[in-house]
Amino acid sequence: MRIVWFNLATDYDDPILAPAARWIDEVAQRVEFIHVVTMRRGRTVPRDNVRVHSVGKEKGYSEPRRALEFYAALQRIRRDGPVDICFAHMIPIFAVMAAPVFKPRGTPIVLWYAHPALSRTLKVAHHAADRVVTSLVSSYPYRRDKLDVIGQGIDTELFAPAPPLAASTADPVILSVGRLTPCKEFETLLRAAALLRHRQDRPFRIVIVGSPAVPSDARYAEWLRRETDRLGLGSIVRFVPAVPAGELAGWYRRATLCVNLTATGSGDKVVFEALSCGRICLVANEGFREVLGAYDGELRFRHRDPSALAARLEWALSLTVEARTAIGRRLSDEIHANHSVRHLAAKLEDVFRAAIRRRKGPAAATACEHAAQSTVPDNERAGR
Repeated sequence: MRIVWFNLATDYDDPILAPAARWIDEVAQRVEFIHVVTMRRGRTVPRDNVRVHSVGKEKGYSEPRRALEFYAALQRIRRDGPVDICFAHMIPIFAVMAAPVFKPRGTPIVLWYAHPALSRTLKVAHHAADRVVTSLVSSYPYRRDKLDVIGQGIDTELFAPAPPLAASTADPVILSVGRLTPCKEFETLLRAAALLRHRQDRPFRIVIVGSPAVPSDARYAEWLRRETDRLGLGSIVRFVPAVPAGELAGWYRRATLCVNLTATGSGDKVVFEALSCGRICLVANEGFREVLGAYDGELRFRHRDPSALAARLEWALSLTVEARTAIGRRLSDEIHANHSVRHLAAKLEDVFRAAIRRRKGPAAATACEHAAQSTVPDNERAGR
């Protein structure tokens, strides 16, 4: 199978988008070749069967220039050999732009999208796509007629549980991770922390790891710091700039518990990462109901309700180390079983082959499968 993979950024060092590079690595072990067309290229270490084509955002190219670079990349790719399928990862506009090039040739398009924002571009991309994949059923904001839910694709080798926490005299750490942008709603955590200080004498600390992404985010970040001071939390709240994934795993493991405040409709990967590291995570997102399973009632709070969050924080901090570790281990097992990058790669492969079969017929799908077999190591093939 030969894939054209559209990516927002391909960069192992990007604090938010680095997982996309890990996905490519894993899928590349299962297919003949991947051409990655990316909006921005950073540090990459592609496999021999992966070629990265950037449209030049890292070079400061304008949007019209990037559009020209996009179509120039597609021309090079077509000259290089046949394309069996296109995969647009979180970038609907590339699916729309590629459709006139590949759809007339019978090349199917698969779109990944996991975000609550519903734009006109997404609607057009949905209709251009043969299939749509997402992490949770609630993470896709449009029609379900083409939807496959395949998990989040967490690097569970990196985001792995640490040894069980030992009893400590240090203050418990409540960790929240994400871009400093209004949709992450960190103010709910700050207000819950202020309530919690009045409810109990036991000390605790708040750590928020993340950075602004655009100028309006910078204004929000500054407002959060003023709100922290207004609530009298300056001595217990620490803001840490965004860090690479390797460092982020360490923050999860050092935390007592984690909090995610985003609304239903977002399959926020930081929840999966925290759970993968064996840390319990309080969430407002009803989409995590299935992931949390039997612990949904204890770990979920009403969205934008500081009082409800304060009550859940009080409960979580009252647990023994052993109880928190036991819950964390069970949820980590769920992530490793159903949301690992290896699990996602296998699911993607299934979706790709089914889309090729529907578009081009069983013979084409079989030919792709035979070609892929020669690229998969024997030990990988045996485990599939």
